Amino acid sequence: MALVLVTGAAGGLGRDTADALADEGHDVVVHVRNRARLADADDTARWKGVVTGNLADLDEIRDVARQAAGFGRFDAVIHNAGVMNRPEDVTVNTVAPYMLTALMDKPARLVYLSSSMHHSGSTDLRRLAVGSASYADTKLWVTTLALAFASRWEGTSSHAVDPGWVPTRMGGRGAPDDLTAGHETQAWLATHDDVTPSTGGYWYHRQTRAPHPATQDEQFQAQLVRALERHTGVALD
Repeated sequence: MALVLVTGAAGGLGRDTADALADEGHDVVVHVRNRARLADADDTARWKGVVTGNLADLDEIRDVARQAAGFGRFDAVIHNAGVMNRPEDVTVNTVAPYMLTALMDKPARLVYLSSSMHHSGSTDLRRLAVGSASYADTKLWVTTLALAFASRWEGTSSHAVDPGWVPTRMGGRGAPDDLTAGHETQAWLATHDDVTPSTGGYWYHRQTRAPHPATQDEQFQAQLVRALERHTGVALD
């Protein structure tokens, strides 16, 4: 049985991932923006706990990390929360995963939600500082973080996952990919031992794919970490 945190778990892929893990008997802590996002009164009964906070706000990101610390060291953290084509894209999609990772005790496993759109993202980190990043940029950067942590932290596995274009609220009803397959890889990476490679993978439906070359560039990884440290004031160990 694993203790797992899933961010952005009020609905969509995050909720599906949390449900699947709970059904397997794992202790799941869910993050939601606010408790009103949990529509059903019975929602909280199946969770180990709930943490709340707006991941578009740096102070609230810090508070989410503080709340999560109350549950001890997680076996796995799934950084699922994301937004698309909003002013807060860079904060929710890249800054929040970075800050939570830096502020929390290192779990045994880290999983970051990427997108096939990361292939068209930019390595121009000036966009991070001025808040002009596109959705594709933010997914390139969070994928880079996932692979950077894989090489930096011995004893912690770290992967990025493209869940596909699935029919969630973000993806839209006409999205062509399979909704169930959209969460299965995350749950598998968080809890199963038969994962090869054991760290540093970019996954789509439990198969590895080649990510954007910049994500595996150690120089760009270091530049991104430094940019995020300056942007947030939070240093990475």
